[in-house]
Amino acid sequence: MARAVVLRRLAMGPRTRAQLREAVLSKDVPEPVADAVLDRFTAVGLVDDAEFAREWVRIRHRDKGLSRRALADELRRKGVDPELVEAALDGADGVDGDDERAAAEALVARRLPSTRGVDHPKRVNRLVGMLARKGYGPGLAGDVVRRALAAERDGDDGTDDVEPLG
Repeated sequence: MARAVVLRRLAMGPRTRAQLREAVLSKDVPEPVADAVLDRFTAVGLVDDAEFAREWVRIRHRDKGLSRRALADELRRKGVDPELVEAALDGADGVDGDDERAAAEALVARRLPSTRGVDHPKRVNRLVGMLARKGYGPGLAGDVVRRALAAERDGDDGTDDVEPLG
């Protein structure tokens, strides 16, 4: 039964060992049996939390623009070991400060046109709030929004004479 549960879950898509263990245990499978089955799936490479974390970081950052913090939180909630989370974030396909800034800038650039006509404080709040929901800190979010609004206003790259947020 444990094997069938794991196979069904994996057929739906990649899962962490913790997610699979929880699914197996929810079917009243004894813990030693669940662990033995998961050990076997891990040994043959069908369950690999490190690979899961690397792919999760790559895809969620690319498709959703999530920050390092948001990605780490999601992976921890899925039961990935904190060391594997850090390795995935710092690895070849990981997310560094430049990647985060670029993703935040792209998110704001996509959203900026839909906020035209909204008064400045509300516009700032909406854009900063959108970045905050993606896990970006207030400093980076505020800077990216401020620069984007200045660039839009001045028709330049937004690096000179940046207007305060307030």
